[in-house]
Amino acid sequence: MKSQQQKAESWFQSLRDSICQAFETLEREADPALYGQADGEAKFVRTPWQRGKDKEEDQGGGVMSIMKGRIFEKVGVHTSTVYGEFSEDFRKEIPGAEEDPRFWASGISLIAHTRNPHAPAAHMNTRMIVTTKTWFGGGGDLNPMHPSYRDQSHEDSVFFRAAYERACDKHDPSYFKKFKKWCDDYFYLPHRNEPRGTGGIFYDRLSTDDWEKDFAFTQDVGRAFLEAYPPLVAKRMNQKWSEEDRRKQLIQRGRYAEFNLLYDRGTKFGLKTGGNVDSILSSMPPEVIWE
Repeated sequence: MKSQQQKAESWFQSLRDSICQAFETLEREADPALYGQADGEAKFVRTPWQRGKDKEEDQGGGVMSIMKGRIFEKVGVHTSTVYGEFSEDFRKEIPGAEEDPRFWASGISLIAHTRNPHAPAAHMNTRMIVTTKTWFGGGGDLNPMHPSYRDQSHEDSVFFRAAYERACDKHDPSYFKKFKKWCDDYFYLPHRNEPRGTGGIFYDRLSTDDWEKDFAFTQDVGRAFLEAYPPLVAKRMNQKWSEEDRRKQLIQRGRYAEFNLLYDRGTKFGLKTGGNVDSILSSMPPEVIWE
C-alpha cells in the first residue's frame, strides 16, 4: 500500500508541474494590445503548508500554487497529502471510516479564472483516499462565463468533453456516459435551477478491485485536462471584449462561488480535515458581482 500511495502522490505533483508550465506558456503569449505589457513574467508562486502544525504529530500538508497574470486573473493548482483521523461527526460520511477513523488522502485540485470573458474558467481535481477501503475520485468541468458559450452543444464544450470521452473509452466504454451524467447532476445549482457550467465528467469512490487500472484511469483524466483546456484558452484569449461582456462574466462568477460554498464536496472535505483554508478557498473568483 505504501508504494501505491507514493506513486499516486508523485503523479499528482508531476501533473501539477505540467499544468503550471502550460499555463505560464499561455501567459507569455498574451496580446499586449488587449492585456497590456507585462511587468515581468507571470509565474506560479508556490507556498508549502503543514496540516496540524501546532500539534506534535505529523499530519501531512501540501503546496499551494497561485498565479495572478494577464490571461489568468487568478489560477490555483494545488497538491496535498494529508493523514490522521476523521473527526467523530465526519466518519459516517466516509466509506470505511466508521470501522477505523484513520485516513490518508492525496490529490491535485485546480481552478482557473480567466480575465477574458470569452475564455472559459475551468475546474479539475483527482484524488486517492485510503481508509479501510481505497478509492479514486475526480474529474474536470468547463465553466464558460459568457452567455454565448453556456450551452453543452457549443463547440468549446464539445471539444472539452471529447478529451474526457477518449480517456474514458480507453478504460471502460460505460464510463463516459455514467460520469458525464454524474457531472451534470453534481455541478448543479438547485436553488437557481440551473447548471454551474457546461460539464465534463465527475466520478467518486472508484474502486474496481484493480488498483493499477483505477490509477491508470485517474492519470488519463489528468492528461485529458491538459489536452483539452489550454487549447481552448489559446483559442479565445486574444478575442476583444466589452464592458458588458465583463459584467456578464462577473455575474456568472457568482454562480461559481455559490456552488463552491454551498455544495462542493472537496471544500467540505478540506475544511473538515484541517486543510489549508487559503488553499481551499482560493477557488473563489477574484472579482464577482450579484445583480
